Amino acid sequence: MNKFVDFLKMIKIEHSIFALPFAFTGAIIAANGIPEFNKILWIIVAMVGARTGAMGLNRVIDAEIDKRNPRTANREIPAGKIKKNEAIFYIIISFVVYEFATLMLNKLCFILSPIPLVIFILYSYTKRFTALCHIVLGVALGLAPIGAWVAIRGDINTGIVLMGLAVLFWVAGFDIIYALQDIDFDRKENLHSIPRYFGVRNSLVLSRIFHMLAFFIFLYLYKYFNFGLIYLFGILICGAFMFYQHRLIKSDDLSRVNIAFFNLNAYISLTVFMFTLLDIIF
Repeated sequence: MNKFVDFLKMIKIEHSIFALPFAFTGAIIAANGIPEFNKILWIIVAMVGARTGAMGLNRVIDAEIDKRNPRTANREIPAGKIKKNEAIFYIIISFVVYEFATLMLNKLCFILSPIPLVIFILYSYTKRFTALCHIVLGVALGLAPIGAWVAIRGDINTGIVLMGLAVLFWVAGFDIIYALQDIDFDRKENLHSIPRYFGVRNSLVLSRIFHMLAFFIFLYLYKYFNFGLIYLFGILICGAFMFYQHRLIKSDDLSRVNIAFFNLNAYISLTVFMFTLLDIIF
């Protein structure tokens, strides 16, 4: 049990709040309301299984890099709290659970289920050869609303792909901010990231551009899905959160990166979900 608790800490289970609300958002749009209980259950199981396995895989693959990085040296594998083979055991279980959940949802979900796994593996290696690692992470989380739509409808819709694209830009934007903490380490270790190549100031500009793209795509979905004013109000709130996030981070002061990364992005994902749900219900 102690090992399992350490594993949950290792994968930062609390960060599920970034992707899970968007999966629920995709599900309620697809169902035009609250989906059937069994659909909700298996979507949750699939999401938790996929994210748990993906984060665990990333920690195993990056263990040696994390050990050399002062910011991450205390993570569970570098600190010796969890052995690699123990982490791999939980990763295998997580991916088996994920695959079973997709099978329980529908045939198309199961057929498409390997795609996220390939992206999870790819992401864990991208920082070794490309600065586009932030985009690949965005793709991984952007699949959440699309996968939930497929789980409900058994097909793919242009609008939900656009929502996935909005999530992609939102995630890439805040991941660039998060990566600012490791800019010197990335240069020293020859790891690839946007901050390493563009510097702090230009990286913040690019992050803002990504968040503006995400905001405008969310706005366009108001028209595409014929949402009401409740959804529109929620997206305007998210825009305010994004704006405030960038007000917190200065090129000469990165002390509030963690606040900007976790708190505000958690508010954004929850706001999109809650206001979309209220809009559809009322």
